Amino acid sequence: MHALVFANGELDLPPGGLPQADLRIAANGGSRHCRALGVYPDVLVGDLDSLEPELQAELKANGTQLLAHPSRKDETDFELALLHAQQAGASAVTVVGGLGRRWDHSLANLMLAADARFAALPITFLHGSQRLFPIRQHVQLDAPVGSRVSLIPLAGDALGVTTQGLEYPLQTERIAFGSSRGISNVVADTGASVALESGLLLCVLTPADYD
Repeated sequence: MHALVFANGELDLPPGGLPQADLRIAANGGSRHCRALGVYPDVLVGDLDSLEPELQAELKANGTQLLAHPSRKDETDFELALLHAQQAGASAVTVVGGLGRRWDHSLANLMLAADARFAALPITFLHGSQRLFPIRQHVQLDAPVGSRVSLIPLAGDALGVTTQGLEYPLQTERIAFGSSRGISNVVADTGASVALESGLLLCVLTPADYD
């Protein structure tokens, strides 16, 4: 089951528009993006503190389930949305509106995708024509030739990093935490892939013509 999560950051849709989803979840203010797009989420998760009563009523009238949480809580609304997707049985999550506006939330959202609780749940952020996701073991990049690939360690050094089909190959190498070693590689083959033995990488895929 594919879940689509609307977060409350900047909404920069991919060129192909919204992906198809079996379950649409709005993280609190992300419901405003849904309204702007004419899409009503299946579920709204959050403290509802910043949502006008009129919007809440509109969502309910269009079949949205409102799952209210206290405003004083340990989790962000986005974290609650990911937990709901996981509990609902999602096998993959795509996030729109997860980046931008506030850097604290943007960074925390990316780190949540790398949280061990979601190790079995692939989480991908779409921001315009860019795609971001964590790599724990091995992944096929599924990106056009010429695309830029950046590999950024998130949890200490990434060890045993091996790539296939990239212009600058890596063979069981170490990418040190805090280094720029993995920035701006290039897809040279449609079967490009990345694997690592230990650690965690954030992969950022960017089109070749992106400035």
